[in-house]
Amino acid sequence: MSIDPRVALNSLTAALEEHLVAAASRRGDDDPAVETAYFAVADAFEAYADALYDAYGEDLPIDLLEEGGEEQG
Repeated sequence: MSIDPRVALNSLTAALEEHLVAAASRRGDDDPAVETAYFAVADAFEAYADALYDAYGEDLPIDLLEEGGEEQG
């Protein structure tokens, strides 16, 4: 069962806001809060992309990259 695209978009927006907060208050290069927020954005992005496609057959014009710079998915 897929989720409503609007709910997924709201989750993505919240994840992006949390990432901004974590980045702005970073405590060193390896701050775990920033890494956690980074992965939360990636997960929320994937959920939104899936919900959008499931509901409307629409793809997003951007893709996530893996650590090596390769496209994910």
